Amino acid sequence: MKKLIIFLIIISYPFQSISEELGVISLMYHRVGEGKYPSTNVSIEMFQQHLKAIEESGLKFIEPSKFKKHILEGKKFEQRHILLTVDDSFKSFYQNAWPLLKEKKIPFIIFVNTREINSNHPNYMTWDQIRELRDSGLVTIGGHSWSHEYFVDMKLDEVKKDIEKSHQDYLKELKFIPDLYAHTFGETSKDLINLIKKFNYKIIFGQHSGVISQNENIYYLPRFSLNENYGKPKRFKNILRSRAFNLKSYEPKTILLNSSNNPSNLKLTFNENVKGINCFDNSGGSWRNTKINFVSSSEIELIFDLPFKKRRGRVNCTLPAASGLIKWFGYQYSVIN
Repeated sequence: MKKLIIFLIIISYPFQSISEELGVISLMYHRVGEGKYPSTNVSIEMFQQHLKAIEESGLKFIEPSKFKKHILEGKKFEQRHILLTVDDSFKSFYQNAWPLLKEKKIPFIIFVNTREINSNHPNYMTWDQIRELRDSGLVTIGGHSWSHEYFVDMKLDEVKKDIEKSHQDYLKELKFIPDLYAHTFGETSKDLINLIKKFNYKIIFGQHSGVISQNENIYYLPRFSLNENYGKPKRFKNILRSRAFNLKSYEPKTILLNSSNNPSNLKLTFNENVKGINCFDNSGGSWRNTKINFVSSSEIELIFDLPFKKRRGRVNCTLPAASGLIKWFGYQYSVIN
């Protein structure tokens, strides 16, 4: 009788499916040990805590080349991995994080914007240091533009010239042009994505929370952005428990919001029962529970009563999953006036 009860619990559990994709947890860092920039910084102690927590979790780092191959071949990530990424090439990362990563032989992607490196800005790495990372065998260089400006506020022709400048720098200093890219500030639009794709970037990252799977847009992949607030131990441990939803589709596929479409409700369709899902958004300028209309047990509509404020509108949805994991979906709107 006891075995029968256990069997019935297992087959009725709505979150467990052997065929589901677990996904990749992509972490994003900027500065390490630069306390005067808390929104883009983690302390050295916090970074060390993160590495220890990952080790204790049993999760393994995936090499960027293996990750890229997996994504482009359309293979499911049947085991959870960590993909470590770094934006902007700040010197504090080189000084305070690189020695730890090198010692532990942890692979990562660094997305390099080139203007400040060219001008020998004191807060940025030098090209010699970038080459050192490249030659280590651990580090993959990604594109991140020349200026790192707010591209959603610029004309497409200006963005095109900006990226072309960065490519000239990559060729001169590194002898190659990267094929991975990260949107500056995580902000983008359909037109920007189409432009950037023309530069032969194969995979493009945003900076909105969520777990990478084959159900995501490979030109707008999520990453968990970590700083002194969002890198605290409790949240970081929850990030390490995250896994992908079995997402079928979402509509509309709007990224850029303006006065004519802000806000736009978001409809999510899953290949699973999502009763019990919780969503949060920052419409109106502060985080709040999102109103959810259940069209069915596997289809929901997120309803936003207030417009999102300028720059970034964010949505996060989570659902308890088997084995103590958390299914996590995130989305980011780029908001202009």
